[in-house]
Amino acid sequence: MWERYEALVMDDEPTVRSFMRHLQVCLEEAGEIADKNERQQRQWQLESALQESIMYLNRVGELKRHGIDPERLVDAPPGEETPPAPKKVEALMLGHQHCSTCKSTLEADLGFCPACGATTD
Repeated sequence: MWERYEALVMDDEPTVRSFMRHLQVCLEEAGEIADKNERQQRQWQLESALQESIMYLNRVGELKRHGIDPERLVDAPPGEETPPAPKKVEALMLGHQHCSTCKSTLEADLGFCPACGATTD
């Protein structure tokens, strides 16, 4: 049974954007719920899911801009524990340069450190 399901899903996997379109349709349909409290609760649920989808797409885009493959899985060597996943801030900081004087994060388009004013190479 699961093999059929997996084959079906693997053939035409939905994307985050198609899921977002689905949520938008559901949000429009939720406006027709008669009970005000139920309608409002459903709309909040759908709006929250849309917001999470947007944040996910933005995070994936940011990671890719920094040369990080967000879908790469890192396996620990045999016999060792799997290392914890990097925190969002740590993942986003990869690829950034830091000031040799004050260790602040440097802006790519500036020729100096915005924190201490030291010139960059």
